[in-house]
Amino acid sequence: MSESAPGSLLREVARLYTRAQRVVADCCRTTSTQCHLLTELGRSGPLPLSELGTRVSLEKSWVSRAVEAMAARGWVTKEPNPQDARSWLVTLTADGERTVQALNQTLDDHAEALLASLSPHQRDAVETSLLTLLKALREDPAATCCLPPSTEALREPTPDSKSCC
Repeated sequence: MSESAPGSLLREVARLYTRAQRVVADCCRTTSTQCHLLTELGRSGPLPLSELGTRVSLEKSWVSRAVEAMAARGWVTKEPNPQDARSWLVTLTADGERTVQALNQTLDDHAEALLASLSPHQRDAVETSLLTLLKALREDPAATCCLPPSTEALREPTPDSKSCC
């Protein structure tokens, strides 16, 4: 397997970048699972517990334990879902929102420092490539699997499409 093969290269970049971001952020001095859930709630707003787990690809038991720990720290509330009495709605508290903002700023600063180490030409090329890759990922069924459709890109299921979850 060649490190220069596009698939290997992309996986290696994603792996190292994810590792670096975890180290830099110190994951809010909590577990990476909790940080992952916090950032998803910050991105999406309140979510039913089951949907939160689906969005981050975690088992219900992991999500439930992490949400209980975050509630104990005052970062989230867990209340009966007014839309579905059989489920729980998880919402960031004001302290949780501040935690997510601080985490996002730390991660953005780290990304900016990485990009600042490049020449202006290299930085432009990387940014253009990242935008192209982001567009491709947003159109990739594997990347959007089990997520509710966005208002910008509603896609009708095809007759032969299968649920990926």
